[in-house]
Amino acid sequence: MGRKNMLIHKQRGFTLLELLVVLVVLGLLAGIVAPKYFGQLGRSEVKVASAQIEGLAKALDLYRLDMGRYPSTEQGLNALVIAPNNELKWGGPYLQKQVPQDPWGISYIYRSPGEYGDYDLLSLGKDGQPGGDNENADIVSW
Repeated sequence: MGRKNMLIHKQRGFTLLELLVVLVVLGLLAGIVAPKYFGQLGRSEVKVASAQIEGLAKALDLYRLDMGRYPSTEQGLNALVIAPNNELKWGGPYLQKQVPQDPWGISYIYRSPGEYGDYDLLSLGKDGQPGGDNENADIVSW
């Protein structure tokens, strides 16, 4: 009876080999899924930057309708939120909130007059450097 009792109370669990196999399978799955997920994240940041540039461009057009010109480079995008000195025609604020930074935490570059139009509005992308590919590519208004 003692021997039978021992067989009944035998603990069951996973062996070290079974746990290692599970960890390897989870590691392989993570290795396949993670790059695709992070690739999507980078593309979404580029889309956010493009949408913000479009919104800023619309606000700049409203500013031009009131003032007859775009803000100067010196006035910058802050002229969309805070009235520049001695500007009586200013009908803003033209943005509901403060001027946003790009998705990578860097201020948008604004130049007026621009090299490519009445103004240039751009983000230098994730790397903060001119040029680049994919997430590092410049996002521009022209």
